[in-house]
Amino acid sequence: MTQVFELADKMADRRFRALILLTTFASLRWGEVIALRRSDIDLKARTVRVREQLIELDGGDMVLAPPKSRAGKRTVSIPSAIVPALTEHLAEFVGQADEAFIFLGKRGGYLRGGNFRREAKWAEALKEMGVKGLHFHDLRHTGNTLAAQSGASLADLKARMGHDSDRAALIYQHATRDADQRIADALSARVEADRKAANGKKESGAEG
Repeated sequence: MTQVFELADKMADRRFRALILLTTFASLRWGEVIALRRSDIDLKARTVRVREQLIELDGGDMVLAPPKSRAGKRTVSIPSAIVPALTEHLAEFVGQADEAFIFLGKRGGYLRGGNFRREAKWAEALKEMGVKGLHFHDLRHTGNTLAAQSGASLADLKARMGHDSDRAALIYQHATRDADQRIADALSARVEADRKAANGKKESGAEG
């Protein structure tokens, strides 16, 4: 899990640090995270609201569209461990208007995949970390895996990930907010445990 924070810290442009962390720990799709507005983030409640996605058409145009699935419109709890990064990002890089996009390209336009990889120096960061074959969408997979490891039920996971399911599961989505908060808390606790373990190894190494 500490590798996610390491990757975020290695982004060549600090604007993308929060992008890495939020995508991973909220299990977001690329189109969902780049479509987020300031009003979609509630730092006090520690939630992110997914209501649309940005799609890059074959011709290069970017269009806003509904989420990929019916269950895609959702509110996801986020770990307290990433709130400081989000707070910093909102203060430094995001306009004050409620509808201001949270993640934009360097020139203020919609963030495109190619621009992100180039400006963040994604490939260079992975090479420096010794990681091969990692794609941006793998961050969501990592978040899904961590959520599953927290002991969440299948229904809770489907609600968090925005997966389609039958009507009963979609209704249950609205009743799983408390369970979803526990997922986020478990993720945060694991981040802190990993950090302490890593710091312990550094200290023991220094003493040796």
